[in-house]
Amino acid sequence: MLQRAGGGLGMLALASMLGPIKSVAGNLNPLAAKVPHFKPRAKSVIWLFMNGGPSQVDTFDYKPGLVKMDGKKLEGFDNKTGFFQDQVGPLMKSPFEWAQHGQSGSWVSDLFPNMAQHVDKMAFIHSCWTQSNNHSPALFMMNTGVTRMGYPCVGSWVTYGLGSESENMPSFMVMSDPLNRGLPKGNALNWGAGFLPSVYQGTWLRPQGEPIDNLKPSPALAGSRQRAQLDLLGKLNHRALADSGAKNELAARIESFELAYRMQTAAPEAFDTRREPDHVKKLYGLDQPHCKHFAGQCLMARRLVERGVRFVQIYSGGMDNQMSWDCHADLAGNHRGFARETDQPVAGLLADLEQRGLLEDTLVIWGGEFGRLPVSQKGDKPGRDHNPHAFTVWLAGGGVKGGLHYGETDDIGEKAVVDKVHVRDFHATILALLGLDHEKLIFPFQGLNQKLTGVEEARVIGEIFG
Repeated sequence: MLQRAGGGLGMLALASMLGPIKSVAGNLNPLAAKVPHFKPRAKSVIWLFMNGGPSQVDTFDYKPGLVKMDGKKLEGFDNKTGFFQDQVGPLMKSPFEWAQHGQSGSWVSDLFPNMAQHVDKMAFIHSCWTQSNNHSPALFMMNTGVTRMGYPCVGSWVTYGLGSESENMPSFMVMSDPLNRGLPKGNALNWGAGFLPSVYQGTWLRPQGEPIDNLKPSPALAGSRQRAQLDLLGKLNHRALADSGAKNELAARIESFELAYRMQTAAPEAFDTRREPDHVKKLYGLDQPHCKHFAGQCLMARRLVERGVRFVQIYSGGMDNQMSWDCHADLAGNHRGFARETDQPVAGLLADLEQRGLLEDTLVIWGGEFGRLPVSQKGDKPGRDHNPHAFTVWLAGGGVKGGLHYGETDDIGEKAVVDKVHVRDFHATILALLGLDHEKLIFPFQGLNQKLTGVEEARVIGEIFG
């Protein structure tokens, strides 16, 4: 009766009184918080994506063997490993100085003097490998588990599996490089929902100006007009919902309208980092011109997870080679520049999360889409070509064991050789830390129960759990 009478307004009122999880017509709100498969170690994720592929042998994977073999030809090397087959040079030692830090004695190059102070919070995985030596497929692989476009990314799967902890903010938000460098290759497909309902896709925050369109309602919709307009739209949509053959997508569309309305109140406050005290801004490096842009994004990420946003991804670096960590030329200049932009903000994020008691529940991830070769790429200022066979990522907080090093590469850092970790394993591990079983997180599509980790074997790297 409540659903049919008065255009369904009675049912809307009842649903509101019963709580936010149920929507009209007995359907679940697609963003309602869901029970994980088992007890989670982390509740939210901040993924710091070093776009372009940082060099493992110049950042966190110290290789004395590479120093000894500097300038020598790598016998038996397959010149098709990288992207530029005719520019393969000799082995090249790291141009950076290395030192051990923390109680764990973790080796870190001098690119990261601030991050080095937090190595005892980090679990390093040195044996990652992937399936493509090209940026777009490798980005898709790292984000979606598939080298092709059109599949749901990790953030979308997590949002689908766990829902949102906030009624007023999207559960999955993305920030790209703000210095006119463009989006990562593959653009918004890196945070798309693929075949999942569109409500689970990442919300991209514009790097300059207003972060999201229409956060301020137009004067024509002032007062109660906008609410009345949405109520009418809701009545029509809910009437159609009962007869629709695409209920998931229509329910997602209805929720997206309501979420957008609620965001007009909540989002401006969440995005306003000016509200933070000066000592917090200084901790992140907002007072430093060289890293101010990334510092603001890291600080905003903390504000977002503090307000219930489930998954935040931040990209350092844009489209073109030298506008990202893609150091085909001038390895030293490229990596020093991007490390200088990100080192203090990342260290500040870890310190701030810890002192607020948020690090325990927040999983922080640092890494790129692949690594770099130990041989040089020829040029006036040598660089390094792509290497899909070995790269390093680190995780902190969110239930991981700090100061731990998992897996190994060979003596020169060319290939992962001990406890190899495929991207599928990495994804299964992220899901497990959030309380999700990668074998049970499924979505029916094209006659198959689709999974983030696909049909091939994937294992959880439980050795890094605290």
